[in-house]
Amino acid sequence: MTFKENIALYRLLSKNQHLADKRHPMLDKNRAMKVFTFIFIGFWAVYLMFFGFLFANVLKDESAEPYDIINGGFIVFLIIDFFARFGMQETPAQIIKPYKLLPIPENFLHNAFLLKIGLSWGNLFWMFFFVPFGIMSVALAPFYTFVNFIGYMLGVWLMFVFDGYWYLFWRTLINHHTWYLLIPCAIYGALVFFGMVNADWFFDASSDLLRGCITWNALSFVIIIAMILVMFFVNRIFQKKFVYMEIAKVEKIKKVKSSEMSFLNRFGIVGEYLKLEIKSIIRNQIIRKSFISGLICTLMFCCLFAFTDAYDNQPFMRTFICMYCFSALGVITLTNVMGAEGNYIDGLMSRKESVLALLKAKYYFNCLMMILPLIFCIMPVIENKMTFMEALACLFFSMGVIFPFLFQLAVYNSTTIHLNEKMTKGGQNSKYQIIVSLVALFVPMGIMYLLVTLLGTNIGSLVMIAIGAVGAALHPLWLKNIYSRFMKRRYENMAGFRATR
Repeated sequence: MTFKENIALYRLLSKNQHLADKRHPMLDKNRAMKVFTFIFIGFWAVYLMFFGFLFANVLKDESAEPYDIINGGFIVFLIIDFFARFGMQETPAQIIKPYKLLPIPENFLHNAFLLKIGLSWGNLFWMFFFVPFGIMSVALAPFYTFVNFIGYMLGVWLMFVFDGYWYLFWRTLINHHTWYLLIPCAIYGALVFFGMVNADWFFDASSDLLRGCITWNALSFVIIIAMILVMFFVNRIFQKKFVYMEIAKVEKIKKVKSSEMSFLNRFGIVGEYLKLEIKSIIRNQIIRKSFISGLICTLMFCCLFAFTDAYDNQPFMRTFICMYCFSALGVITLTNVMGAEGNYIDGLMSRKESVLALLKAKYYFNCLMMILPLIFCIMPVIENKMTFMEALACLFFSMGVIFPFLFQLAVYNSTTIHLNEKMTKGGQNSKYQIIVSLVALFVPMGIMYLLVTLLGTNIGSLVMIAIGAVGAALHPLWLKNIYSRFMKRRYENMAGFRATR
């Protein structure tokens, strides 16, 4: 194909992607998610702009230039950007499926979608920080001009383009085995560790590279562009290798010895649904990843709280982390409550009150899982960052207040969650899920902060324990209420589950 034909075909593919988003069957729910996304992006954009001006003013009194200090620690921005891309950036193998049957060269498809990722607006998001910072520290500097500022912005943008391709390489591998996530974590950990041990070398190398962009040094741009090209072609090789597995859903079948879990037989039908909850996490990829991500978030916050002084002498952040460690897992796993059951909702409805038994099993299982964040919180308790009474208060409040609130979504959720297929489109959350999850995350933190501030740590914790214990003890009543309301909407929900399988 000629160059003009390639450009026309690339524009057509971009137009088709835009139309695919507009015509997605979850459009109504996408709109709710888009409103929340725009608000969220706007909040962080203003936040980053504020920090851009703040860092430029604070660092101007240091011995080194502000841009040298930020450039020396640029790895921190790349690490944050890498992990922020999870759940936002798709791999070409996920979006190439509709085009495989068309008479379009496969190499062109891979090149087009890889180029589209490199030119995506997401790579410019960090400019909300670097533009105000660059204006204050470079454009207005006595020995630099606006041309130097443009070179700096170009170098920063190219670094995030490289980070996008770097993320894409590891995300492709992680999609096929979660344990690959440990490799980039180990690489970043080693870079940060050796950067701290030999800070001069690490700081100077990063600083010199981006300072070369400010002065329009050709070598700096050549190095960054070469890094981008290497990752581009590596990604193309890996995408071609894995695209068939993604599209044809090729799976390696292993014979797994099924555990009977006979100790749950004494609980009757509720015990059978408890077995189903456990086996769903063990066997189903999507459910397992959600559960593991919740545990990882909880563990990371506990370690950050216990072994750093980042939140010392900050009462609200202390309360925030205490409550978050116990509510995060429930919010992640229960926001889509009944979504997995949408795959076999017809079978559930064929047995009297089987949905009620299922809801009880889900509640008991999630309460039992609260043992894990309680174990994680032993670290900050030992380090005297929180008291054991506060940990118990968060545990009981989660079981008796947050979980009942999240379980209300069982009445309104009508989207089937695929058990093993990857979710290739964003915006699957409804407006109810967005609102309920935000309230479940942040309102309990405010309640705990007020109680602890007004009544003291011990009395406030006891009040939370009492409230949570009452809510947990009354679970037969509110679960019965949820079941009754669900049954009134059952035909509407079943239609939604069938339409989204």
